[in-house]
Amino acid sequence: MEYKNILFTVEEGVAIITFNRPKALNAMNSETMRELKDAVTVCKDDDSVKAIILTGAGDKAFIAGADISEMQNLEPQDALKFMELGHDTLRLLETLPKPSIAAINGFALGGGTEISMACDMRFASENARFGQPEILLGLIPGWGGTQRLPRLIGMGRAKEIVLGGGQLDAQRAYEVGLVNKIYPADRLMEETKKFAKKLAGMPVFTMKMAKHSINFGYDLSLDNAIRLEVECCAQCFSTKDQKEGMAAFLEKRKANFTGR
Repeated sequence: MEYKNILFTVEEGVAIITFNRPKALNAMNSETMRELKDAVTVCKDDDSVKAIILTGAGDKAFIAGADISEMQNLEPQDALKFMELGHDTLRLLETLPKPSIAAINGFALGGGTEISMACDMRFASENARFGQPEILLGLIPGWGGTQRLPRLIGMGRAKEIVLGGGQLDAQRAYEVGLVNKIYPADRLMEETKKFAKKLAGMPVFTMKMAKHSINFGYDLSLDNAIRLEVECCAQCFSTKDQKEGMAAFLEKRKANFTGR
């Protein structure tokens, strides 16, 4: 697929997907969402990709929200298709058996916050801002904001943001647990790439099992979730990386993981 609205590169096993509509503050339209879905699918199928970074072009916005000019005159049936495209794409990203990091370099409002929440981690620049302002447009969040946000920061804080249409600066987002790390703007990508490359060096199947256990155990009862964890952990013993990791530990040397 030829991309018009995103940039896609791979560096040392790390795929970097950059939303590239700076004149529109990287606002998300249906074409861009389809491109994102394709890029995530490429990452899923390409064994050379070990980790993914999402970020925005320019220094003002990660994604300033969904493209209101496209949404303004949608009929309910068309709006449903637009929301379902977003949900399908973000669920694909969220359940990808490879780690993903959102490098949030400015505004991440509405759909921008929602897309960042589908990533495993969120690293933000000091000038980043988050929010779910949809209620100010007569809408509610439609790409997971009413569901992922309370799971990340708690129901009370999520209701404050969604019902009040307010925004959080980077520091407050970090305090409530929406953001993992904050960096100066000029260090954000450097630090994000550094961590992504660290993740890319981890044993591939073990990473897959860890994500699977966390993602699909979260809403289970504790007994069922622990059973899922036990089964995922047991499967790791089928890999050469597990044998190498334990041998390296006992031999007091650095492990050489091969993804097998």
